Amino acid sequence: MNVFIKIALLFVGSAAYLPCQGAELGQGSNVNKTIGHIERIAPAINNIIPRDAVIEVLAEGHGWAEGPLWVPQLDALLYSDIPANAIYIHQDGVGAIPWLKPSPETPLGSNWSNGLALDSKGKLALAQHGSRQIVRLESKLSKPSSTFKSLAKNYEGLQFNSPNDLVFHSNGSVYFTDPPYGLAGGADDPAREMDIQGVFRLNPNGSVELLTDTLSRPNGIALSPNQDVLYVANSGEDQRVIMAYDLNADGSIASERVFFNSWGDGLKVDQQGNVFVAEPKLGVLVINPQGKLLGKILTTQLTSNVAFGDNGSALYITANSYLLRVKLDSKEGL
Repeated sequence: MNVFIKIALLFVGSAAYLPCQGAELGQGSNVNKTIGHIERIAPAINNIIPRDAVIEVLAEGHGWAEGPLWVPQLDALLYSDIPANAIYIHQDGVGAIPWLKPSPETPLGSNWSNGLALDSKGKLALAQHGSRQIVRLESKLSKPSSTFKSLAKNYEGLQFNSPNDLVFHSNGSVYFTDPPYGLAGGADDPAREMDIQGVFRLNPNGSVELLTDTLSRPNGIALSPNQDVLYVANSGEDQRVIMAYDLNADGSIASERVFFNSWGDGLKVDQQGNVFVAEPKLGVLVINPQGKLLGKILTTQLTSNVAFGDNGSALYITANSYLLRVKLDSKEGL
């Protein structure tokens, strides 16, 4: 989530909570309307995004869509609508419908999710920035209920700001970011306990380690295909960078460097090492492993996050009130 979520949060209890609607919702249609266009900067982009690709609108009407995640067990995409305090599911031929909502007595915003990820056992983990923790859904994905187990609540006794995005390493570690966007008052909120915005690692034994606190608003986070490089997008206006860090054998970071000069929100990496970054004011940047910009998916919307799905043949995009999709020739990263 980036600074634009504040716009959505201004509409709590208002028209921002329209039911999700779209070209496919409740219908069997395979024809979706399109939006925006794809800017091809380098020829290599044509090996990633087909020349005839369009930006499909799969659903619209959300308060602020975030955290897309392809779930093979469901053969579907899950994603968060943060102001609505809900997770939606999208399947072709069905459309987007609510998948998980809290019980009526749960205060709005108390446990809303942002980033979503699957662990090695196929369990769903959530960056639950409303309750300021990393949690795991305890129910079956086929029959979801709002039952969560907390995996990480604090660092050295101080509660997190509002965990934003997360990624699993094959060794069971969870790397996650913790900007203050989920706090009503942001960095100045009186409930805030930390004076840093950190990038953390949750170890398999449950301990939490701070990897870096040098970013003003750490946001999206992803691993390279070989899991030897950690990418972190920073969404602070004062520090417009996508960072890269080498991962040591013990999981710590080294060789901190600027991978690309742009502010960013969510990001993912494909099997070839190309980095797809949600650049909120533009859409999605496609950058090769050497840091060269190949192209832009211009959504016309404030864009929050991306995910690979359909066996890596599609890129799903959450952008403001929309869920979008672009067909790909590349395959998903991890």
